[in-house]
Amino acid sequence: MQIPEPMIPPLLAQPSCVNEAGSWCKTIHDLTGVEWLAAYAELLIAKPLNIVFILLVAFLLRYFVHRTINGLTRGNGKTPKLLQPLKERRGDTLTAELLSERRKQRARTIGSVLKSIASFLIFGIASMYVLKVFDVELGPVLASAGVLGVAVAFGAQNLVRDFLSGMFMMVEDQYGVGDVVDLGEATGTVEAVGLRVTTLRDLNGTVWYVRNGEILRVGNSSQGFAVAVVDFPISHNSDVEKAIEVAGEVAAEATSREPLSQDVLEPPEMLGVDQITSDTITLRLTTKVRPGKQWAVQRRLRAEIKRAYDDSDIQPPYPNGRPVTPTSPGQA
Repeated sequence: MQIPEPMIPPLLAQPSCVNEAGSWCKTIHDLTGVEWLAAYAELLIAKPLNIVFILLVAFLLRYFVHRTINGLTRGNGKTPKLLQPLKERRGDTLTAELLSERRKQRARTIGSVLKSIASFLIFGIASMYVLKVFDVELGPVLASAGVLGVAVAFGAQNLVRDFLSGMFMMVEDQYGVGDVVDLGEATGTVEAVGLRVTTLRDLNGTVWYVRNGEILRVGNSSQGFAVAVVDFPISHNSDVEKAIEVAGEVAAEATSREPLSQDVLEPPEMLGVDQITSDTITLRLTTKVRPGKQWAVQRRLRAEIKRAYDDSDIQPPYPNGRPVTPTSPGQA
């Protein structure tokens, strides 16, 4: 009577993949001789190694890309290389320290955006390769990610709008640190510019945080040049021609000496009578000045013209707090 051979459990049977030349299964079986380890070599060894290799390449690529962006955003006292292709609008009144801080913040912000985009793309592609290692169909995953992205963007549309507006402001250099700007609800000197919020301080010392997405228009008083507009009222009894002549001479003389000569770019222009009311005649004078210096020039010219009017007996419209009543030719 022949005794039957004992049955070998399936897990202990030699896997068929050991006959495939160059496969992980054959390599592990030749090295260890363990059948079950050779059967699961692809899952336990090959795929983890592929995943580690993909992640290692992704981290190395991200490191070198971030290092390159950091090198482009460092100016070392000069304009960073990242900003050189972009147009720069800045006022002549900015000190070297403010100009350096302005460029540093602008380069840092644009660089952070580029690094975030680079990280998203690199790790996004790496994630797809990892899913491919596990034989996952990418079509449904990409479709689900697209739907999720739309839902998140719709829920955070204000945040997205703030970031997009801040990015365009940075690229176009609409304003920067040290600029005097009018953002609608807030007016003052810019202290910091970010992708989401712009920080500025007004004349009273109040710090305003303005969301970039809420900024509909920007009035920048620190680009190119500014115009100092000086209005001064006189009474109807005053000699208008004499008042115009005195104001023009005083303004020309005041702007030709220190300290106004450093801030005034062109000689003052006397425009003459700007407005006539029942109580006053308003004269107007303008002059082109360095950006941000118009208020100081206006205050100094008003003081000089007021002193000259007092010496020339040119009456203001309300002497001693009472309106001057014009006298008719028939009155004594």
